[in-house]
Amino acid sequence: MIVAHLIPEGLLTQVTQAPTWGLFVVIVVALYVLSQGADWLIDAATGAAVRMGIPKVVIGATIVSLGTTAPECAVSVLAAWDGQPGLALGNAVGSVIADTALIFGLGCLLVRLPADRFMLNRQGWVQFGTAALLAGICYVEYLRVGDAAAITRPIGLGLLVLLGWYLWQSVRWSRAHTRLVTADKPVDPAATESPAVEIHAPHARHGLAVSLVRGAVGLVMVLVGSEFAITAVQSLAERLGVPEVVISATLVAIGTSTPELVVGMMSIRKGHPELLVGNVIGADILNILFVTGASASAAPLTVVDPRAEFPTVFLALHLPFMLGVLAYFRVCIARAGRQGWFDRWMGWPLVASYVVFVLLSLSVASAG
Repeated sequence: MIVAHLIPEGLLTQVTQAPTWGLFVVIVVALYVLSQGADWLIDAATGAAVRMGIPKVVIGATIVSLGTTAPECAVSVLAAWDGQPGLALGNAVGSVIADTALIFGLGCLLVRLPADRFMLNRQGWVQFGTAALLAGICYVEYLRVGDAAAITRPIGLGLLVLLGWYLWQSVRWSRAHTRLVTADKPVDPAATESPAVEIHAPHARHGLAVSLVRGAVGLVMVLVGSEFAITAVQSLAERLGVPEVVISATLVAIGTSTPELVVGMMSIRKGHPELLVGNVIGADILNILFVTGASASAAPLTVVDPRAEFPTVFLALHLPFMLGVLAYFRVCIARAGRQGWFDRWMGWPLVASYVVFVLLSLSVASAG
């Protein structure tokens, strides 16, 4: 694998021999490097796209969304390649829960988030539909073949096909939304462009060559950070006797969701709170279609871990919790769509539910 040529021989072995506290340090540092690399990658891709004249609305609907899920995808795909399907699936679903319950919940508590009915009536249903699709696939496969249930390569490729449709449709919706806004209230066209570009393209003023170099360095940071994070998580799981899916759905998911958290907080600070809502919904969709699809295309993802004390924890805890959080989010969307904003109180149940999720995951780990 190409990542092996980026890391000095024996360094990963030293990581596996580190003390337990050292493994936690490695995970934190690796996730930081991963996040920084993803940020450089997003900036470079956005800057290059602006330099090449690609419309900002297309950049906001595709490149930025794909960029913020780069850490999840890198960790999950490399984990699948390394024969750790629990880490890959747990990271994808855990990131959906973290994005919606923790990041959106905190955003709700900080400010009254605006609700764009046009976007919510489209992206919102795709968000819930893709989550229901993933859960349905997992449960049907489990009922069909029992402990051998897996998200196979053909299913992964099918999810990637749906990803292509979603990105194409997102561009169409973004263009239609821009036309609708300018028709209702004539404004400067630049004001209707995605504010994601303002946040993610501070380096657009650099030349194309500089953007490409930054992107290459960012990609290396993402790959190397992912490899160290995966190695440390695997060693920690073996040492503590905790299922990989539990660690990946909590600690790793929070770490790989850092770009979404940073985007959300920066969007509020810069006066674009609507970006937090759109980024959370888009990230959830991409975690399922992009992250899970790419991981399953790399290697089949088994949904039951026979080595764990609680082999069906993914089916019994993670998937139901994800669906429950998204169902509550749908209720919030229904109310927000009518009044034009999300009430602050809506954030409390989401943040509380994330605390419950982490505690339940830890209880499963301690029981093991």
